[in-house]
Amino acid sequence: MLADKSLREVLDAFASSEPTPGGGSAAAMIGALGASLLAMVAGLPKTKTGTDQARQALDSARTLLLAYRDELLALIDKDAAAYDLVVAAYKRPKGTDEEKAARSKAIQDAMRVAAETPVETMRACAKVMEAATAVAEHGNPSAQSDIAVAAQSVGNAMQAALFNVEINLGSIKDQTVIDRIVADAKQISGDASEAAGTIMQEANVVDLMRAVAKRVGMHHAAPPEPGTPEHTERFAAMAAESLIRLGTDEARHALDVLAKSRDPKIAARAQQVLDRPADG
Repeated sequence: MLADKSLREVLDAFASSEPTPGGGSAAAMIGALGASLLAMVAGLPKTKTGTDQARQALDSARTLLLAYRDELLALIDKDAAAYDLVVAAYKRPKGTDEEKAARSKAIQDAMRVAAETPVETMRACAKVMEAATAVAEHGNPSAQSDIAVAAQSVGNAMQAALFNVEINLGSIKDQTVIDRIVADAKQISGDASEAAGTIMQEANVVDLMRAVAKRVGMHHAAPPEPGTPEHTERFAAMAAESLIRLGTDEARHALDVLAKSRDPKIAARAQQVLDRPADG
């Protein structure tokens, strides 16, 4: 297993000219790193309140985080194996009609596995996020930056895994398989987003981001203050994008309502999304 190698050996494997390990394996590794960092915070002797309840919550979270870390470590190699399965399917003989049919089926089966595996990475990352809410709520406030780095890492791992889901869906012909995988990815993303919001609030990550932005001038990196035009515009953009991706009649109706908002920024953003070409 790649996880059993030294750090330098792992990095050399990613840097090699071989196609695996690739982006999907990297996503799992980044998620495992975030889970490990959160487990460290959960294991610190000092808690936010010093109560037995906080200690118990952190101990439980640490146990879960280490288990989810191991899931992600296994997915590093599983993702590489999924790619190898695709390569093997494309190498199957295609001299006769029977061989062509068998090859085509093998390719589709392999592409399904290749798309489902990063969904597993997303699911493991979402579980890490859920367990991390207890770390953010009860963890040592001095570890605020560790929690922020870990949450950012797990969030990036989820996005990276989603890239791999998308790239493999393009080769799947069965729409029912695509719909199922997309539904799973949407549900997982929603669950993780809710947990991430809790982490940012409980660990005051937003305040940390604003402090960094103020100190080094990276204003684009800091969440805008609620009630400001920038906050309204960003909220409108997120809402409009989320609705259009749902692709339902109800979502489009909601966009129509937003486009008639008295707030010009919300109305303009919703209308911009409505006017986007169908393939955009």
